[in-house]
Amino acid sequence: MYEIVFFDVDGTILSEVDRCIPESTKLAIKRLSEKGIKVVVATGRPHNLCEELIALGIDTLISANGALIKEKNNVIYKSALSVKTVRELSSFAELNGHSLSYFTDLISMNGIGVEEKRVRSALLETLGLSHYPKNLDALSEEIYCMCLYADESEAQKFIDNFPQLRFVRFHRYVINILEKQVVSKSEAIKKVLDYYNIAVSNSIAFGDGGNDLDMLEFVGLGIAMGNGEENLKQRADFVTKKASEDGIYYALTKFGVI
Repeated sequence: MYEIVFFDVDGTILSEVDRCIPESTKLAIKRLSEKGIKVVVATGRPHNLCEELIALGIDTLISANGALIKEKNNVIYKSALSVKTVRELSSFAELNGHSLSYFTDLISMNGIGVEEKRVRSALLETLGLSHYPKNLDALSEEIYCMCLYADESEAQKFIDNFPQLRFVRFHRYVINILEKQVVSKSEAIKKVLDYYNIAVSNSIAFGDGGNDLDMLEFVGLGIAMGNGEENLKQRADFVTKKASEDGIYYALTKFGVI
C-alpha cells in the first residue's frame, strides 16, 4: 500500500507547455490527501518559489535539490555549502564571466549575465522567472545550493577546478552545484521517509529531468513523465503521459492509488 508520493515541480506538477498546474493534477493531489497519502514536493527550486504548491495543501517541501527539507516552518534537514566553497566558486565565476544563482529560502544571483539571452531563457524555462533575481552578498546567509549557468564545454573548467563538489546538470545551460555525496533528492527522500516512519516500498516518485533519476530509482515506484528526458524514461518503472496530458492523474489511477 502506497503511503507517500514525491513530486518534482517543473515539467511534472507544472505543465511543460504553459507552466500551469493542470486541473487533473490538482484533483489527484486532493484525492491523495483525502486518502491520507502524504504528498511531498521534491524540487531543485528554492523554497520561496513553491507558494503555488503550498496553496494546494502540500506542507512538506524538499527544495534546493535536497539541501533543505521543511514541514511547514519546521526544518527537518538542511545542508549548507561551506563559506569557503561559496567564496571560491563566486570568485571563479566572476573571473570567468559566468552567472551563479544562490538558493537560501530565496533565490538571488551574482549580477553577471543580466542581459545574457541564455541566462534569461534558462531562468524562465527552469524557474518561470521573467526577471533576473537581485544580487546577493554570497556570504550573508546560509547557501543550500548554487546553480552555474554554463554549457557543457564552459562548465568543464569548474568541474576540473572543484573536484570535491558534485555538478548535476538538469538543463542544457544550468547545473546544480552540491556537496559531494551529501545532497540529492534520493538522500532527502530517505530523511523524509525516516521522519514519517514510512517504508521505501510504500513510496512513489514522479519526475521528468536528470536530477530526478536518483529519486525515481530509489523509491518503490518511480514514474517518469511522458515529456521527460529519454534516459529517465528508460530507467523508470513506468512512463506516464505528459504533464500537460494529465500524466499524474493517469498514472495514479492506473496503479489504483486514487
